[in-house]
Amino acid sequence: MKQMTRSKRDVEIGMICAVLCALIWGVLPIYWKSLYPIDPLLIMFYRLVLACILVFIVDLFVYKWKGIIEPLKKKGAIPMFLLAGLVISTNWGLYIYMVNAGWIIQTSIGYYIEPLVVCVFGVVFFREKMERHQKIAFLLACAGVGVMLFSFGQIPIAALTLAVTFAVYASIKKRLQAPALLALFYETVFLVPVVVPLIVYKEITGVGVFSIGDPSKIGLLLLSGLFTAIPLSLFAMAANRISLVALGITEYLSPSMALVLGIFLYKEPFDIFQFIGFVIIWIGLAIFTAGGIRYARSLTYPTQMEIDGKEEGNG
Repeated sequence: MKQMTRSKRDVEIGMICAVLCALIWGVLPIYWKSLYPIDPLLIMFYRLVLACILVFIVDLFVYKWKGIIEPLKKKGAIPMFLLAGLVISTNWGLYIYMVNAGWIIQTSIGYYIEPLVVCVFGVVFFREKMERHQKIAFLLACAGVGVMLFSFGQIPIAALTLAVTFAVYASIKKRLQAPALLALFYETVFLVPVVVPLIVYKEITGVGVFSIGDPSKIGLLLLSGLFTAIPLSLFAMAANRISLVALGITEYLSPSMALVLGIFLYKEPFDIFQFIGFVIIWIGLAIFTAGGIRYARSLTYPTQMEIDGKEEGNG
């Protein structure tokens, strides 16, 4: 795949988007927990449909009909969008289930593993290279996750599934290089015809959202499209601008925040080995951040004028 030329401003915007995305995802367990006792699968169904409607309205305003159709002209786009939708929906449903089952700390383990898989995918499939500071951070992250897995005492299947599904999703986003909101629309719209009948069936049989009779829960659920579209759009904008290696390591912010919530807010069990793993990972993040700043300052980025000139020459 041809590597796009990026300006320093593009990289900076990508990093800002990645950090904002991670921060939002870090506090979302509070939101998903507040939806209990709604069925997690039903939450995921509503989330998918509401996100689709929301981004379609925004896309129509921003891109018009012609712009909305444009991504479908790319060869193989429809199967890739469908695959991305299936993968991220699996991730959503499992994550919501784990949060409401009291497994927030295990979700953090899954999302500690996920950036490692993302980094590996970046090197293997996109031939990205790790700088020295990234290698050190990666090895420390592996060590920290290893300590956490040791303390867990068994193979955490749910956590591993979270990790792999989101890493696959990140790779698909990287390959598609589609505008964030257009991509999210097509990742959801092909699943809506399947999901809507299931929602209707659950509602008319008395096991849906409206059967719980709590307006506050229903009102919160209606915000799920917004809480889905914003961070995923930020993630897509970041994936289009920075390397998967950099993106993967910045994603340690959200599981760290979830870990803190699980321990202090929801009082889930937490032992000394998990604490040691947490500390090792954050040492790696500190090295990554400091090295990344030095590395960025040493690079000479093309100006926007140079990029425009190059693209005109290639055209």
